[in-house]
Amino acid sequence: MTDILPNTIRRLYTDPGEYIDSDHPAVQQFAEAAVRADASEREKASVLYKAVRDGIRYNPYVSMRVAETFRASSVLAAGQGYCVGKAALYAAACRVHGIPARVGFADVKNHLTTEKLRQSMGTDIFTWHGFTEVYVDGAWRKATPTFNDTLCAKVGVAPLDFDGHNDALLHPFDGAGRTYMQYVNDRGTYHDVPAKFLMREMARDYANMQGEDLAGRDMEREAAEG
Repeated sequence: MTDILPNTIRRLYTDPGEYIDSDHPAVQQFAEAAVRADASEREKASVLYKAVRDGIRYNPYVSMRVAETFRASSVLAAGQGYCVGKAALYAAACRVHGIPARVGFADVKNHLTTEKLRQSMGTDIFTWHGFTEVYVDGAWRKATPTFNDTLCAKVGVAPLDFDGHNDALLHPFDGAGRTYMQYVNDRGTYHDVPAKFLMREMARDYANMQGEDLAGRDMEREAAEG
């Protein structure tokens, strides 16, 4: 398919950002080591997605008060992150290979979160859930690398796969056919993570969690404990 993305727009989504910092040496090394140099863009998008999905553990118990929570290179160094940080890292890894990428946001209703997380949040609505859009085969493709494979096994769902072409958003059902995740409000797409704005939004939306000591809390361990 002919690439119809204008060059000025392409540069906006392939150049490094402050939080999608694809020029960081560690991000570049991670992206280059994950895929074959001669792979197609579709193959690279798929392989990089899996590298971020499973290589970085999902954990929502991160501080929303610090900018590094949203920065791709910092998430890579930590080896864990929540949806926005993982989306930023996936976008950065794609940009290393010249694949246009951006972050998107939506409010998501989560019907099967852990009870401990639900109590901390005070709601089952995840506002400003982050995902990634990559420009492959002449169109923007949506993919969310949020839940790693070992966490999925503990909550009873198959890992979400992305073939580099068909959209891969969050699971609508769990392994037993029960409603799992539902997108309820589209927040749009951004060329970089609006971190300062998100820090303010998270403080308002999850005021219950602001006073909690989140150190040592781990989503995967809580899921295993039931």
